[in-house]
Amino acid sequence: NISTAPIGVMKAQREIKKDPTRAIEMLEEVLEGEPYNRQANLLLKEAALAAGWSEIGVFALRTLLEENPRDAKVLNELGRLYHHLGDHENEVEIYNQLTAINPLDAQSLRLGKDASARASMKRGGWTQAESYRDLIKDKGEAISLEQQSRIRLTGEALDQQIAETYARHEAEPENLDFARRLGALSEQKDDLESALRWYQYSADLAKGADTGLLRKISDLKIKCLEREIAAHEEFLSTYSARDEGYAENSEQLRAAKVSRAEILIADAQERVARNPTDLQLRFELGDNLFKAGRFREAVPELQRARQNPHARLKAMNVLGCCYGKLGMLDLAMKQLEEASRELVSMDEMKKEIVYNLALIYERMSDVEKALACMKQIYEVDYGYRDVAQRVESSYSRNFSGS
Repeated sequence: NISTAPIGVMKAQREIKKDPTRAIEMLEEVLEGEPYNRQANLLLKEAALAAGWSEIGVFALRTLLEENPRDAKVLNELGRLYHHLGDHENEVEIYNQLTAINPLDAQSLRLGKDASARASMKRGGWTQAESYRDLIKDKGEAISLEQQSRIRLTGEALDQQIAETYARHEAEPENLDFARRLGALSEQKDDLESALRWYQYSADLAKGADTGLLRKISDLKIKCLEREIAAHEEFLSTYSARDEGYAENSEQLRAAKVSRAEILIADAQERVARNPTDLQLRFELGDNLFKAGRFREAVPELQRARQNPHARLKAMNVLGCCYGKLGMLDLAMKQLEEASRELVSMDEMKKEIVYNLALIYERMSDVEKALACMKQIYEVDYGYRDVAQRVESSYSRNFSGS
């Protein structure tokens, strides 16, 4: 299917200055068919602001963040919009997300701290004050509020905030803000299990209506699994197969990788359902299906993804590996040979393709072609995987046999 969204977006763009309300109507028609179209949502935000309907602008940007919660450009635009609206609580949340993505982003740190201070002042009714500390008689409360205005708490200050917020939560267990904040504070403390519990509790309170919370839960589950995977990989790299615990760690590593892939698959399937013509999403779904060992399901997704010039070679590589896993060695060879021919320089992508092709040749008992592939990589990257050992051992065999 050919998307008509670009035409609809262009028509709406021409209408913004003369009739922003009409432009909004036109964009809503586009978004009915493609709700996560980036250009349409960004233009909808502009049209909404021109028409004085800021809430629609927020909705448009939030929609894009459902698709990609780490989109820094959209997050910055939403932060500025919340600032314009005087919604400092949400402004703080946005800049917290930006600093979580890039802790070295000094501008987001500064803007987040400013927004947090404004939010504290607004909650206390101090918007006209020169110094809100002077207007609070209770110094303990003043210190607590100042701590809340900091973007990244550590040590005792963080524990104090968790204790205070938990006390508020106990008084109001149905308050979504307190539960969500406990999740965020636990995440700052790097207590991912507690953070997951609090975010899940928050999502239950929201009855699943907050897609941002659901995305956060999914992201944290993946983060926990990635830590587990890293720990198992470190163990396996330190010990040999003969050592105690090696087999158990190896199996746990495999299970963790499958669990991670299953979460990513569910997420990718949901996004593909919303954007069935997006071939990059098709590749991501196929790639994750492959990693989960669901090879037959991966094949049609990867075949379609080949039509995307940006994902083509990656899709061909994984598709070739899929065929190999399914025992279709002739199809695997054909796919990987074609992918290899399309790349001239021996970059990281070609190295992976040629290495996988060598393994297929090896399984087909074509030792000469397998070794030729390994030598191609050896000539440019001695340290790539086990290429050096494979190539050099072939010379050792030839030498000993002469």
